[in-house]
Amino acid sequence: MGYSRSLVLAVLLTATALSAQDSTSKPRKKATVGETLESVAAARNLKKISQHFDPTFRKYSKRYFGPAFDWRYFKAQGFAESGLKPTATSWVGARGIMQLMPSTYQEIASHRPEFGAIDQPEWNIAAGIMHDRYLWDLWRKDIDDGERHHFMFASYNAGEGTITRALGVARQNGGLPAWSSVELIAPTVTRWRYSETLGYVRRIDSTYARLIATP
Repeated sequence: MGYSRSLVLAVLLTATALSAQDSTSKPRKKATVGETLESVAAARNLKKISQHFDPTFRKYSKRYFGPAFDWRYFKAQGFAESGLKPTATSWVGARGIMQLMPSTYQEIASHRPEFGAIDQPEWNIAAGIMHDRYLWDLWRKDIDDGERHHFMFASYNAGEGTITRALGVARQNGGLPAWSSVELIAPTVTRWRYSETLGYVRRIDSTYARLIATP
């Protein structure tokens, strides 16, 4: 791996400044210049990779949800599903960035003759966002727009039947049609790996928050 003279100089200057700041504190293991360079390069590569599919997320978010919907929600979902890895495959056989089951992808692609193979990132992302649109519309009658993305993503993870059942239990316990109500009663809902779904929704929320905070 080659590094530019300006990058090396910047790292050396940073390391020198940090060393001066730490001179009165407890000694600690210092990173070598090589390790610091590798860290800088890794961060740069990660940012480059994470932005690689932005145009695709933008394109299909606008196509299926309209220009007002923030496409970064779907990017956050892609992170939660696969870390944005096109070759990701789960133990149950879900594939691609959006971790679609082949049967689900085939059903979606059967209505879109332009779609290619499930492992092609563009079509995998497009199909995932199309499936999100179906789930978004499914919750239109029961859930306010401000809450609906939680139910959409939870249904993507656990299935709409499971989340409908969970909402029913929440209502029986006097809960409002809000995701916080579902979180409260989640352990009482049978036949549901609730910790997985709750964690999934939280990861999307936290990743989205980081995305909108990053210039």
